[in-house]
Amino acid sequence: MRRLLYQIFVLFLVISYTQAVTFHGVIPACVTPFDQEGRVDEISLAKLLAFFRANGCSGVVVAGTNGEGPSLSAVEKRDLVRSAVNLGDLPVILGIATPSLTEATWLCSQAGKSGASGVLVMAPGYFRSASDVGTLNWFRAVAESSPVPVIAYNFPKFTGFTFTETVVAELATMPNIVGFKDSSGERGNLEMFRRAAPGKSLLVGDETLLWDALAAGWSGSISGAANLLPGWLSRVVAEKNESVFQTVLPLVEAIRKGPQPAMNKAVLAVWGILSSGAVRLPLEEVVGAGLAALIEERVGISASKLGIPR
Repeated sequence: MRRLLYQIFVLFLVISYTQAVTFHGVIPACVTPFDQEGRVDEISLAKLLAFFRANGCSGVVVAGTNGEGPSLSAVEKRDLVRSAVNLGDLPVILGIATPSLTEATWLCSQAGKSGASGVLVMAPGYFRSASDVGTLNWFRAVAESSPVPVIAYNFPKFTGFTFTETVVAELATMPNIVGFKDSSGERGNLEMFRRAAPGKSLLVGDETLLWDALAAGWSGSISGAANLLPGWLSRVVAEKNESVFQTVLPLVEAIRKGPQPAMNKAVLAVWGILSSGAVRLPLEEVVGAGLAALIEERVGISASKLGIPR
């Protein structure tokens, strides 16, 4: 009887905690800085986190799709989330994209031990023939095991699994799933997610839809483009300012056209925030001078104005 009462008490605490958690604003999908030997460059990571903090971001995702998460080992992801928590004061969310339930639950536990604020969990993409029921049960097992809140991530281009309204509604019933990120690029999903997941944090991944998402009552964006435009995108969300959005939209489109995350890294290296634009194979480095010049021309961001010590 005592054991049952204790379990009920713990469940009550978890539900109370997760109901209070919300993710909002602009949360950069942070690139993972590497040195020329391919190791995580913590000095560059510290500069990047400071850049986000100074530009009004409300959190950061590490080891996500834009952070080359699939190229990092589970141990590297654990070490990266620890570093991000220790190096900055932004809430840190660990990206989890693995079909392995064992690895996903282990990473959730490591996120909790590291002091992370949440995890961003993608569907188990390798198993493309899995049923909706099987995939929902996989998410349920991850969410129930996680000591930190879960954001469920819809990215059908990479996973082959689509969050339908039925799937979103079922995920929204799971107490530890506090929000959703949608990178489908489907405008129709803006109303669907709002309808199927009332009260949950909703974060758009396609920044070209940011203004429409805000108009539909969404919470903000987990954004790859925010690696380069954190202040401008933060203003769009904080001020609900359409003119700012229209000013920055051509740059968002230009960023999204380049190979990612290589282009983000190349520009950050031009600015001196990263020591190099190095990526891990099979990705290849690109030249960022052209995009850096376009950003400077349109919104005035440049290495000299940022004043980043090299």
